[in-house]
Amino acid sequence: MRGIMIHSLMARGIAFDEAFHAANEVRSRVGDRVVLEKSELAKMLREILGPEPFAEDPRVPLPGAEITVTGRGKGVPFSKGHLSQSLLAAALDPNDAFDVAREIERELVASGTHEVDRRDLRRMTFDVLTREVSPRAAERYLVWRKYQEPERPVIILLGGATGVGKTSLALEVAHRLGIGRVLSTDSIRQIMRIMLSQDLVPALHASSYDAHKLLPPESVGDDPVIDGFMSQAASVSVGVRASMDRAVLENASLVLDGVAIVPGLIDLEVYADLADVFFVMVSLLDEEGFETRFAERATSAKARPQHRYLKNLNAILRVQNHLLELADRHGVPIVDNVSFDSSVLQIVRHVTESLRKKGDFDAAEML
Repeated sequence: MRGIMIHSLMARGIAFDEAFHAANEVRSRVGDRVVLEKSELAKMLREILGPEPFAEDPRVPLPGAEITVTGRGKGVPFSKGHLSQSLLAAALDPNDAFDVAREIERELVASGTHEVDRRDLRRMTFDVLTREVSPRAAERYLVWRKYQEPERPVIILLGGATGVGKTSLALEVAHRLGIGRVLSTDSIRQIMRIMLSQDLVPALHASSYDAHKLLPPESVGDDPVIDGFMSQAASVSVGVRASMDRAVLENASLVLDGVAIVPGLIDLEVYADLADVFFVMVSLLDEEGFETRFAERATSAKARPQHRYLKNLNAILRVQNHLLELADRHGVPIVDNVSFDSSVLQIVRHVTESLRKKGDFDAAEML
């Protein structure tokens, strides 16, 4: 298949146009033939491309080379992409994860391996990570492999004020950890708005930073912004707990983000024996960063104009300060989301390192 050949050639560093030309030329030469030996295919490619693309590392498999991973019923083809994806849980940079996966593939090819047991591949991955990255990263990889089939779910809570980048982080963290469920309290709040009228729960029907405008004057104190925000968060936290309960019931890991996830409003001790819950507070300490985030949000969500948030920036910052104070009081780690990639790594590392330190992880048992 030309597509597979093009992809394989590009993995060697060959430009797309050149790889596309080579694949077309091979197809032209092969014609209607049914069988083509690998050695003949390699010879064709060297004639078309020259020896240089294959001289750097002869252990890199030629197009058509196959390694099967066995161990759970029917074997599946080895994939650098799938392996590098699983390595992201070790809090590796995606480029480093791919380099490790490529090194593992090279070692398999160099040893003439055509079939590898899943457990042997895990042991090999652990060894390469230990050698190429660090023993700690290797242990994080094993820890998360254990939680791919957990006895109880992992629930990650990402709190933070409007505009700090919670949802983007939630999606990427879920992707790197292979968690299929991602939910935002914005969705929970919207459902509750439909079910509960403004007369019943007025704070639900406003934004987190101006909920106080819908509350009766006598129900707010010296800081109306915070009182309105906490009133709304208290209502939405009912839906947050319901989502967590559902994750426990179905033993399904979950990443949940939102401004309504407030330290102290949810009793996490209730879940101590039911799930592994991790709470991280996301912040943006640089005020100018909010303007950039609001501008980016306005381009993708037309119903969220930038000026609306900038007009209420002081209130948003007050909500953030309150959340940071609560996080500090309740021992919730804080991530300053200056760099998206760095923040993702910090959150993933916090989760896997915490699981590693729990004491019920045995590397020898998993290997």
